[in-house]
Amino acid sequence: MPEPTEEARLDALYQLDLLDTDPSEAFDRITRMAAQIFGLPIAAVSLTDRDRQWFKSRVGVSHTSIPRNKAPCAQVAETSALVVIPDLLEDPCYRDSHLAQTGVRFYAGAPLVTNDGFGLGAMCVLGLEPRQASSSELAALADLGAMVMAQIELQHAFGRVDPLSRLSNRTQFAEDLEDLARDQPEHDQRLAVLIDLASPEQLSNSTRVMGSSYLDDMVRDMSREIRTGISTSSKLYHVGATQFLFLTPKQVEVRGYAARLAEQLSEMQQSSLSRFVITTVAGVAPFRLGEVKPLDVLRNVHGAAQDARRTEVRVGVYSPTQDTAHQRRFTLLNDFGAALEAADQLRLVFQPRIDVISRTCVGAEALLRWRHPGLGEISPAEFMPIIEQTSMVRAATAWVLETALDQLLEWRGAGLQLQVSVNISAANLLEPDFADRVLNSLAKRSLAPSWLELEITETGVMEDTGQALAVLEVLTDVGVRLAIDDFGTGYSSLSYLQRIPAHVVKIDQTFVRDLATDERQRSLTAAMVSLSHNLGYRVVAEGVEAIEALNWIESAGCDEAQGYFFARPLAVADFSTWCLSSPYAPVITGTETARPSVPHSIATDLSAEGLAAV
Repeated sequence: MPEPTEEARLDALYQLDLLDTDPSEAFDRITRMAAQIFGLPIAAVSLTDRDRQWFKSRVGVSHTSIPRNKAPCAQVAETSALVVIPDLLEDPCYRDSHLAQTGVRFYAGAPLVTNDGFGLGAMCVLGLEPRQASSSELAALADLGAMVMAQIELQHAFGRVDPLSRLSNRTQFAEDLEDLARDQPEHDQRLAVLIDLASPEQLSNSTRVMGSSYLDDMVRDMSREIRTGISTSSKLYHVGATQFLFLTPKQVEVRGYAARLAEQLSEMQQSSLSRFVITTVAGVAPFRLGEVKPLDVLRNVHGAAQDARRTEVRVGVYSPTQDTAHQRRFTLLNDFGAALEAADQLRLVFQPRIDVISRTCVGAEALLRWRHPGLGEISPAEFMPIIEQTSMVRAATAWVLETALDQLLEWRGAGLQLQVSVNISAANLLEPDFADRVLNSLAKRSLAPSWLELEITETGVMEDTGQALAVLEVLTDVGVRLAIDDFGTGYSSLSYLQRIPAHVVKIDQTFVRDLATDERQRSLTAAMVSLSHNLGYRVVAEGVEAIEALNWIESAGCDEAQGYFFARPLAVADFSTWCLSSPYAPVITGTETARPSVPHSIATDLSAEGLAAV
């Protein structure tokens, strides 16, 4: 856990609303006790503000604050440790401090620390003569500091109780769990149970139609049902808007309990007035007291409940394996933004595409690769599905497109007659400016639109057909090539395929890999080739790994092939070497290649606004 920052510490202090409040007998009683135990004239409950020490309670002084600079209480707050200074005049840090100049010689302060680890200030005692502090005195001072914090928390009990359900909240649960672990050092196994009343979509729909009061009534009703029907022997906590948590008694068997809980939840929902608009699920997480932090217990049981909702079962049980996978996915998602900004994490590799008749390379598919600084090489099959669920897919596609076009420009300048293919996500087709950004990227490099091919899955096109087709038509009207990737694996609709303004169909490798031995695969592939040609598409077979497969797709009429038989995806330098040595090398016209003229429909997009959007 990172060290608390000063701004976070101050924020924790300000949230308590203690600064500049009226004196309180509850605090003054503790302060007087501190002065009596030490037999000293001065004692205070001191809170460390940005530039001052403010006294919530004080004995023996008339002023309410002193400067923070060189104040021992600031050291206590900053270190969250007990500080004792036998003689301020003999201490090089404090001999010229405000306290020393006013006659104070002895100081002892115990830290006031929140449950989150933020030091608020000190319970301190001061004397006008040098002295030592005994261990019993310091122990008493520490106890008094704890009493001050307990009083602070008591005054802010509304921060521990949910105002709607009147149940203790997650903060109180965390503290209770820590207390329970201290009281039972044998580390008994318990089950944490989280009941989640409804999904976010169900809550949103209910609130939209019925209003927020409907949600409030549902939470109150269901909390009573849970308290009286399920957690009758356990304290119930309200830990989220519609989430309740409790602990089972000792040594409860997980699977048997989960089955009983599923029956109880089903019965409870059947009797609920909200049974037709919500789906209640639960998560169960076993743990041992004292061995798992309270916040980790909450995280684990929340994950189990979300797994239950995702898999459409009533009760989910925490799985360390699934938890590790979720944490890895979150790490990748969290770190991908930094990868986009780094110079050494993301790169493109290129896999050749071969014309079947001429046996020459006519293009290359750009494929994204990620070398994570801590996790090493991450497969795009792992990270791209995660990224595509977020807004970062826009930035990821932009990075790939710009990098691929830079490489295309270099190759074309060297005389390589290649077309570059770039995969785009269905989410990109929902961006209102996507077509403009693609065309502007081509135009600023003076690249012909036909030198770029965009690959999109049929499933992706069909998720929002109207919007997707509009974007694709803008691109294809000016010459950008379009390929339907992974053909045959999505939910194909012949009417949609007839409408998509594509030029190429790429038959997925799952149909190609076993062509030499699987008669059914040959029949399916032949049918797809025939259908695609009838619809006017050029056909590319992916996953060609053997000469037998190449010969068969040639006889079936495929136009192009791609796969390990020709080359694996290659780094730029390796691709250049391949072009010089492979029998399938592309046509090279010379180092001086004329740049194509920019079509008028593209040039008109090169406004200041268009360039700024690139």
